This record gives sequence, structure tokens and C-alpha cells, in this order.
Amino acid sequence: MRALTTIMGVIAPATAFAASGAGEESGIFVWIFLGFFALIVVGQLVPAVMLVTGLVKGLISKTEVKIEAK
Repeated sequence: MRALTTIMGVIAPATAFAASGAGEESGIFVWIFLGFFALIVVGQLVPAVMLVTGLVKGLISKTEVKIEAK
């Protein structure tokens, strides 16, 4: 148990220093990733908006009852 505590005590500060954010400038790959993510979000929003508008049109429009003579 003591060995596990020692290992965690050594690793935890090392990961904190690794995530300090030394680079202030975003690279081109970060922007490509964010653009790809935005493309996925927009691609999902278009069908969702179409679905909601169809739903609203269906709720607002009046339905006509067809009576068939037998």
C-alpha cells in the first residue's frame, strides 16, 4: 500500500506539470480539429431543424376527415 501511495505521489505532480499549457498559440491541427467538429455539429443540426419544422407544420395544419360511403 505504501508503494502505491509513493507511485501516485510521484506521478500526480508530473501530470500537473505536463498540463501546464506552456504553448499559448494554437497550431493548425487544433483549428482543423475544431473545424471538423463544427462541421459535424452543423451536419446534425440541419436534419434536426427540418424535423422540428415538419412537426410544427403538422401540428398547426388542420386535418380533413374523409368519410367514405359504404
